[in-house]
Amino acid sequence: MINRIRDIRAQKGMTLADVALACDPQTTAQTIGRLETGMRNLSLVWMNRIAAALGVEPETLLRSEGAEPARIVATLGGKGPEALRTPIEAVLPHSLAADTPWLVLAVEASCGEYRAGDQVWLRQYPAAEAARLMNRDVLAPRPGGHFSFGRLIEGSEDTIVLLPPTSGQDRVSVEHPAWLAVAEMLVRKL
Repeated sequence: MINRIRDIRAQKGMTLADVALACDPQTTAQTIGRLETGMRNLSLVWMNRIAAALGVEPETLLRSEGAEPARIVATLGGKGPEALRTPIEAVLPHSLAADTPWLVLAVEASCGEYRAGDQVWLRQYPAAEAARLMNRDVLAPRPGGHFSFGRLIEGSEDTIVLLPPTSGQDRVSVEHPAWLAVAEMLVRKL
């Protein structure tokens, strides 16, 4: 098994020192460097400590030697694409953040800025956090196994108001939603 500590750390924008300080108990950047390069064995205890410091599930730190992973080889900026000095493994966003559950909304017909075939990946939060989620696209459960989806324009723990993504539709009020799921990632085939 090959570890992906360096790749995950790079995608989260953390230095060796950042990870070392985030470990409980804290350790040194040199130790983290040795673990990610394989100069030191990655025990189960270290896996759990580093995974917690990176905010991922411990199994995310490992990958099979047989499967060739997707690699980030370049970045696209204002001056065009630029090669990375060393390509890093592309870790799926849902693996990078294991703190809250993910839900996926499949788009069957074009609706506002969403196209048929899109997948909207949403992160679930308690309804009490509605005020913090204003002006974001959210999915809210309704009684009878139904849902409402749209831009959160008014919200409290008791009632939220959504503006549907298709123009011309009326605002939708949802009383006492059990939770809210915020759109964080759009997967679209080109």
